[in-house]
Amino acid sequence: MTASFPAAALAALRAHEATIADRALSLDRHGAFPRDDIALLGDIGVLAAFGAEGASADELFEALRIVGRANLSLGRIFEGHVNGARLVAWYGSAEQRRGLARDLAEGKVYGVWNSEPAPGVAISSDDQPVLVGKKHYATGAGSIDRAIVTARTVGGERWMLIADARDPRRADQSGWRVRGMKATRSGSYDLTGLSAGPEARLGSPTDYEREPRFSGGAWRFTAVQVGGVERILRLLRQYMVTSEASSDPIKRARFAGALAAARTAWLWVREAARMAENDSEVASEDIIAMVLMARGVVERAGFQVMEAAARIIGTRAFFDEEPIDLAVRDLSLYLRQPVPDHARDRAAAQFLARDAWPRDPLW
Repeated sequence: MTASFPAAALAALRAHEATIADRALSLDRHGAFPRDDIALLGDIGVLAAFGAEGASADELFEALRIVGRANLSLGRIFEGHVNGARLVAWYGSAEQRRGLARDLAEGKVYGVWNSEPAPGVAISSDDQPVLVGKKHYATGAGSIDRAIVTARTVGGERWMLIADARDPRRADQSGWRVRGMKATRSGSYDLTGLSAGPEARLGSPTDYEREPRFSGGAWRFTAVQVGGVERILRLLRQYMVTSEASSDPIKRARFAGALAAARTAWLWVREAARMAENDSEVASEDIIAMVLMARGVVERAGFQVMEAAARIIGTRAFFDEEPIDLAVRDLSLYLRQPVPDHARDRAAAQFLARDAWPRDPLW
């Protein structure tokens, strides 16, 4: 990869953002997987440039943010692709990394599936071990190409494995009855019978939750969420400048608050990205605290911007053919990440224990 490859892909992505955004309503209406948009990301080099290592923190942040701003469902798929590809790049064998390079060159899409119904996914104890069980809430089940999944051995070891994710016969989206993020085509995926041998296993049993990559990597989905917040803010501004709302001081004040909240979230996540992507320069616990705080800042910004849109636009914001209704529905669901209050509490405890702000004395 040349040094200019991520920059060129990013420029192309900016040029196609409006095209992706224009397709979002139709995809939501039909609950359709964004195949054309995925193909576009492959054609302009985004899947390869940001699936492989080499992009700077700022470039990756921008790519995730722009895709999320265009279509949050696509952003969720793209973030999963980046996450899955990086796990292979970090922990894969030489042959697995060569396979990743071929897949990225061919525009194949990765994902990460961890959530599972009881009793979970197991690895059989046969001479030729296979997976037994299914994952649920699996983004792109039956539509993406590869998924990094977790499974346990009889002895309790938790492995990552590279699994085929494209077989529609194994996928069931019937339970994905949600108001938002419909185009992710999430659902359950039956992994039973897929290989769990050495060629499929990734890294070691302790690698999946290795810090700071495990908790610190959450900055990537917050970058997509920032894009969703900015999408609502853009649509709100468009409404105001084309209506009498712009002359109302109360509505202008609400817009100002929403603008400040969105930009605050942008600043926090950008700083979290820079720290997490340069993890050799910052203590692991400081990276994690920064990312966990950024999660809370983005969540609060999302709530504030969505509330401002509802109050300023009124009833029109809730019509299902309005782009802002889709943006709000998608963001409302995507913000539901695990244990947000515990994440902020964990971050606060770390900041209280620190004598200085990471990399910059604050107190």
